[in-house]
Amino acid sequence: MKAVPLGLAAALLVLCVSIVQLRASDDEIFYESFDESFEGRWIVSEKDDYQGVWKHSKSEGHDDYGLLVSEKARKYAIVKELDEPVSLKDGTVVLQFETRLQNGLECGGAYLKYLRPQDAGWKAKEFNNESPYSIMFGPDKCGATNKVHFILKHKNPKTGEYVEHHLKNPPSVPADKLSHVYTAILESGNDVRILIDGSEKKKGSFLSEDDFEPPLIPAKTIPDPDDKKPEDWDERAKIPDPDAVKPDDWDEDAPVEIEDVEAEKPEGWLDDEPEEIDDPEATKPEDWDDEEDGEWEAPKIDNPKCEAGPGCGEWKRPMKRNPAYKGKWHAPEIDNPNYKGIWKPRQIPNPSYFEIGKPDFDPVAAIGIEIWTMQDGILFDNILIAKDEKIATAYRDAKWKPKFEVEKEKEKAEEAAAAGPDGLAEYQKKVFDVLYKIADIPFLSQYKSKILDIIEKGEKQPNLTIGIIVSVLVVFFTILLRIVFGGKKAKQPAKREETSAVAAAESSNDQSGSGEKEGGEEKEEAGAGAGAGAAAPPRRRSGARRDN
Repeated sequence: MKAVPLGLAAALLVLCVSIVQLRASDDEIFYESFDESFEGRWIVSEKDDYQGVWKHSKSEGHDDYGLLVSEKARKYAIVKELDEPVSLKDGTVVLQFETRLQNGLECGGAYLKYLRPQDAGWKAKEFNNESPYSIMFGPDKCGATNKVHFILKHKNPKTGEYVEHHLKNPPSVPADKLSHVYTAILESGNDVRILIDGSEKKKGSFLSEDDFEPPLIPAKTIPDPDDKKPEDWDERAKIPDPDAVKPDDWDEDAPVEIEDVEAEKPEGWLDDEPEEIDDPEATKPEDWDDEEDGEWEAPKIDNPKCEAGPGCGEWKRPMKRNPAYKGKWHAPEIDNPNYKGIWKPRQIPNPSYFEIGKPDFDPVAAIGIEIWTMQDGILFDNILIAKDEKIATAYRDAKWKPKFEVEKEKEKAEEAAAAGPDGLAEYQKKVFDVLYKIADIPFLSQYKSKILDIIEKGEKQPNLTIGIIVSVLVVFFTILLRIVFGGKKAKQPAKREETSAVAAAESSNDQSGSGEKEGGEEKEEAGAGAGAGAAAPPRRRSGARRDN
């Protein structure tokens, strides 16, 4: 069985462990699920440049909420101040968030800025692109740019200046419309690791000149800005031979090409026939007004006599390359006896140079999203700062992976449908095989008969495959959350609650089936109406204008 259906089953089975990990750990520093409205907690910038409207919206096809970029071709800015600044210097720090590019991304950003403490008097509503940050991380795509940025702003201890250091060769942005989770792991050993969907895509060292541009540690020496090249410094490796003389027989005026005097006009050449003639079948349009449109001329066509014969019009001898052509004479080059090499200014100690054993990160005091994008539909979700990589893994497994697997299943179904009936049937068989395996999971035994009823109904109505998947997931998650968070409540109410969940799922499937049918009828009626009421295309004039 192929990976996608099995992946869905694996995601369901591992979810229990992930949720338990989330409950047991206190290494979570900050987490935003957007389950509740962001208003009052996240502050939208009041700067005039940022006209984009943020919305609290569900991810397409899910009941999970996120922070939505709702309009095209707008600038957006929103910020969340943390309760306390987060130090990036002590041990491992993990930055993680989800984005879903529901309408794709042609030109725009979907990254986060982790702001350092701002100047006294700064207000969140003043957040803009000038607000200083410690780290910028996330997708950015436009034209030739296609990367998952990781940018560190580091303060030079010698000059006090903040410098942007870009991770070299960052990974590309996934080219689809699915949910993806981006993770940056800042390790105590000076390394940074970039993960996409839990898979490591890039690793670099903060102190390596090969991994960041410009390097975090400046060069020890720099070119002396006051050093000047001497006037007599000769950088020419070769020079024209001053003793060379142009040969007497060198004709610089000879043309590159000459007529081929040996060529003869082909027999049957039609000297008096033009290459193009008026189209004899063309007629002047009835609405042509000579005063307004000018004198009408028939369009031209290729002369059929020319196509049948060797050629038409005045015959001319073809040109050929002139064997006597030599072009402009130049003296041959010789080694320059005065050559001194390419001049470079002397090196002097770099006044900005410093040495450190590890980066001097500024703390993170707020999380901001400040982007410009031509596409809408960008959804941010599950923003996390943690001290332990295991916490980020648990959140990916519990929050992101179930959504991603459902989206992949839907994508596979759409691809199978596009491939035709055979492809769809094969896909549905794999899906139902996995659903039957889910029904056999031991802790679902009490509800197995109900789940089997849903699956069997789906097999009888194959067009409801996606609805069946969602229904089984509803039952699964309801029972799972009951087991994990339910405590010691009485069993009988729980049974009624789960029975209601199953019934609701069955009802959802029935409604989905009728909805698809009604939608199809509406489309047919709309199509017929469009055909009946379609306007005739505008008439095109044949022929050319002649200006009076």
